[in-house]
Amino acid sequence: MQLYQSPISPGRSWYEDGIERPAFGALTERIDTDVVVVGGGFTGLSAALHLARAGVGVVLLEAHRLGDGASGRNGGQMGTGQRLWPAELEALYGFARSKALFDLAEAAKRHLLSFMAENGIDADYRAGQLSVAHKRRYVADYREQAEVLATRYGYGDAQFMDAEETAARVGSKRYFGGIRDTGTGHINPMKLVVGTARLAGEAGAQLFEASAVTAISRQDGRIIVSTAGGEVRAERALIATNASGAGLHPETARHILPISSFIGATEPLAEPERVLPGGESCDDSRFVVRYFRKSADNRLLFGGREAYTSATGDIASHIRRQIAEVYPHLAGVRLTHAWGGSVGITLQRMPFVRTLGPGITAIGGFSGHGVMLSNFAGRLYAERIIGLTDQLSVLEQLDLGAFPGGRLLRTPLLFLAMTWFSLRDRL
Repeated sequence: MQLYQSPISPGRSWYEDGIERPAFGALTERIDTDVVVVGGGFTGLSAALHLARAGVGVVLLEAHRLGDGASGRNGGQMGTGQRLWPAELEALYGFARSKALFDLAEAAKRHLLSFMAENGIDADYRAGQLSVAHKRRYVADYREQAEVLATRYGYGDAQFMDAEETAARVGSKRYFGGIRDTGTGHINPMKLVVGTARLAGEAGAQLFEASAVTAISRQDGRIIVSTAGGEVRAERALIATNASGAGLHPETARHILPISSFIGATEPLAEPERVLPGGESCDDSRFVVRYFRKSADNRLLFGGREAYTSATGDIASHIRRQIAEVYPHLAGVRLTHAWGGSVGITLQRMPFVRTLGPGITAIGGFSGHGVMLSNFAGRLYAERIIGLTDQLSVLEQLDLGAFPGGRLLRTPLLFLAMTWFSLRDRL
């Protein structure tokens, strides 16, 4: 097993120690193809696989290793719907568009589950997700959302939980109520990355690692994507770098901003039945959300601390403190791994899909909801190119505003805003 740590993210993840990651060489030549994909995460790999299976020539370029970004280092929770609750989307866009966005997300869920099953990818899927209120005044909102899902969106798998049921299912009295969703679940994301990459290579996609893109240009009607060692000439290009690669195009930099999120993995729990006894994953109502679940070998994987600067500090101490707030009996638990990574967010916390120029498309900004949506977005991109469907337009039609402040002030303004919301979480 290769001992490898991402050069763009702090800490070696627990996921990396649990699977053999195949290595792909760097681009060292000029290649002519139909589609060039920039970014080797969920979106890029899914797009490459589905294009290759349809007989489309595709080259994928990854600056580091496949899955080094959020795709291989995230919390593994799938979720239901979009990042915003249906009622929130309904207030913004009206019922028809909100329902279309919800249906798209449900199709994404079905796709991911069937994709793993049909292709023999064992990503440790486990059903169930708990979404819980960390303040008493939020409980009514959770009750309302469960009712809206059932009555207006036809989704009956989300059931409201009172404080007593929430305590029993979480294994903690820290929360005041919430929703139990039996129609979704959680996975080991690195296993999905590795499985998708294997399938893409078998289908004929050319995958290259250590091939950072230095320029994207156009010549004689072709898109030229250059790296230090070579170049790819293609009819179309997909920029699927999400939180990375902001310098590739100013439009993506204005709309997708990276924030750092951190996760710790405990040693196998001595009394695993005291933590999430039903095996669900869990996320809470904080703006700086805390999310946690048990692994297949009964470790607690706990994420929650976010950072909006390049400083990471002592990841383990911060995560251990948050674990103890939810599970006091784990105050002295040992963390075997503590790691971070960048999540691409948009101002409205909805996916960013945009045509940047003739033949060039950008997809990203899943805002912490990408395990399910990003894989499907890659497939939808392939279907658009092949001419099967254009469901991707449901996301592309979203009118997402850019982050204010321009290139120099964007990050400082985000830091101030997130600091304020973090303070609100504690009040």
